[in-house]
Amino acid sequence: MKKHIVALTAVAALSVGAATAASADSNYTVKSGDTLWAISQANNVSVSDLKGWNDLSSDLIFPNQQLSIGGETQKEEKAAVASSSYTVQSGDTLYRIAVNHGISLDQLMSWNGITGHLIYPGDKLVVSGGTPISVPKAPAQSSTPAPAQSTAPAKTSAPAPAAQSGKEMQVSATAYTAYCAGCSGITATGIDLRSNPNQKVIAVDPTVIPLGSTVWVEGYGTAIAGDTGGAIKGNKIDVFIPSRDAALQWGRKTVTIKILK
Repeated sequence: MKKHIVALTAVAALSVGAATAASADSNYTVKSGDTLWAISQANNVSVSDLKGWNDLSSDLIFPNQQLSIGGETQKEEKAAVASSSYTVQSGDTLYRIAVNHGISLDQLMSWNGITGHLIYPGDKLVVSGGTPISVPKAPAQSSTPAPAQSTAPAKTSAPAPAAQSGKEMQVSATAYTAYCAGCSGITATGIDLRSNPNQKVIAVDPTVIPLGSTVWVEGYGTAIAGDTGGAIKGNKIDVFIPSRDAALQWGRKTVTIKILK
């Protein structure tokens, strides 16, 4: 009888050990400085999955908090559900959504009939096997003959040049924070800077640098062109810096930038 009890105890111990290992594989303990976005990138899951698996209604997390990062069954379910559509979360950009789903930015915009770069939390986007949606063009002008004009060639305004990958330029750079007077902390492309203080973001003039571009900034690093500003016109940028003191130290300076993609 004693031998049977010992054997059963050993089996139970092995079962507990296996369960603990499986649990460790699918859980994560939040550390100081962590964000949901950083945890999602490190574990190859999305922020929306993390929030769903952990019943989170916001992006706030706390040190020592236990988060489920998805076991094999959850990840398989996630792969099946996320294979064709995606719901935009706070902090998302079109570029990041495209990268996370292994498609190009052009495909994502074409499948969803998007012509700009603005998206909003709650939007549902086709991210797999989509069909290009033709965007209606502006109505044609009336065919009524126009009054006779001078025979001198008419002047036409040239379209704003599109920034090209690999292009370098010098710009005037200032800095801003997510807590300035009247600021919501949400960028023009929906990035929540207060919930993602480590995100590298710059405000740009979209006619010079398209929103969603990845840009290297001298003295700042690689950032997403994810915001705009009333004073940001032409060759000017505003770099996001979480700390007010650090933003003031940045001041105004001329830096070299390079558009990566």
